[in-house]
Amino acid sequence: MITLSIMLATIMQTLDSTIANVALPHMQGSLSASQDQIAWVLTAYIVAAAIATPLTGWMVDRFGQKTIFLASIGGFTLASILCGMSNTLAEIVAARLLQGVFGAALVPLSQMVLLDINPREKQGSTMAIWGVGVMVGPILGPTLGGWLTDAYSWRWVFFINVPIGLLAIYGMWKYIRPVPAARRMRFDTFGFATLSLGIGAVQLMLDRGQQNDWFSSTETWIEMIVLIVMSTYFIAHTLLTPAHKSFVDFRLFRNQNYITGIVFIFIMGLVLYATRALLPTMLETLLDYPVATTGLVTAPSGLGTMIAMLIVGRLIGKVDLRLMLFLGFAISAVALWQMGHYSLQLSPGDIVWPGVIQGIGVGLVFVPLSAATFATLHPEMRAQGTALFSLVRNIGSSIGISLVQTLLVRNTVIAHAELTERITYASPAWQNPAVAHAYDLSTPGGVAFLDGSITQQAAMIAYIDDFWLMLFLTLAVMPLILLIRPPSRSKPTDIEGDLNTVMD
Repeated sequence: MITLSIMLATIMQTLDSTIANVALPHMQGSLSASQDQIAWVLTAYIVAAAIATPLTGWMVDRFGQKTIFLASIGGFTLASILCGMSNTLAEIVAARLLQGVFGAALVPLSQMVLLDINPREKQGSTMAIWGVGVMVGPILGPTLGGWLTDAYSWRWVFFINVPIGLLAIYGMWKYIRPVPAARRMRFDTFGFATLSLGIGAVQLMLDRGQQNDWFSSTETWIEMIVLIVMSTYFIAHTLLTPAHKSFVDFRLFRNQNYITGIVFIFIMGLVLYATRALLPTMLETLLDYPVATTGLVTAPSGLGTMIAMLIVGRLIGKVDLRLMLFLGFAISAVALWQMGHYSLQLSPGDIVWPGVIQGIGVGLVFVPLSAATFATLHPEMRAQGTALFSLVRNIGSSIGISLVQTLLVRNTVIAHAELTERITYASPAWQNPAVAHAYDLSTPGGVAFLDGSITQQAAMIAYIDDFWLMLFLTLAVMPLILLIRPPSRSKPTDIEGDLNTVMD
């Protein structure tokens, strides 16, 4: 029952990271907002969640797991009601800020509690169940959001959280035992301020960079300067501050498995979410897929992830984690290789099967990666460890989405110019009367039709370039698997054994 309650909260929070995307045009009309203004509905949530996530470790230490869990899910549910009731842009942006603040702790807390209530030999299966909520939520979000918006209203994208949230609150209140707050950590005001400003700056820069034409904008330069200055202050402050007084426990970075896991989850967030962000726009803009059909052909990738996670969870402890990680990345690379051969003539099966294959690869990676990352981490460090794990995954996804969208725009322009250079009257195609009539350059309609065809082909080339980039990143990270140490069934590791001594 604890697991069920936790998963309800986790799925609800991860769904909300993408479920509102497809409803933005409907919100824009209802709230009388411009395209630039309505984007703050997404930006507010992302930035607030990123800033609040590092607070998880300190809040658990100060108030206890159960208290923070109940407050987070209760606040998230209330904020969802406020989002659905909003009648102005300012109201919904403020409500989304609250959603981000209260929802930030849900994913790291769920991972921490599941690790705490299960013995080490069952933690592989535990991470499989947890991974289903974390990875499938963002994938299914656009599908569910599109259906709710079309069938009812954009407000139900938020109201759907209410019954789920109430069930999760009841389950947590009834079944989770309260653990007394340790109260070992002091609140590091300077550390939190510098970290929050740095994270807020990087999220704003990534989310608004493409819209602002990156470094052609003064806003982007300001965000970059804030990021560099605040990051420098934070790193110096953390290194010079004792562990129990610092906002981030630097002993986490002495654990080889944890650091390697952080690198992997960053790359995984970058590749997975970037790919998921590319496909819907490609299908809807280039292939004229309706929103509902787009959801149907992309959703099976989530099914592949679920199946792989549930299977691999039973293999943890029986099969070398590094082998499963290798297979997962290799399978994901195969899916990206298939996507790299896309064209404007695609059947639904051409979309579904690479998605399923990639979903299986993601499932094979995520579960053993989560198990290996926390296998040698002391339980008392899990609150900060899981919070940082979630934060890095989210930053990776933000960077990935910004990267592929920027490259998509720029590569479309480059490909358009290169294709235009190759069009001459010397081409044999002009000898075809049908072609000569359709692309009659002496008429405005013919010129527009030719330019539209070139733009469509150029955009497809740009999408393919992005898929190849994701493939190369996936292959590049695979050698790092050798740095992971298989979890030992023996006594705690050196870092665990030294924990109390270092804290004293």
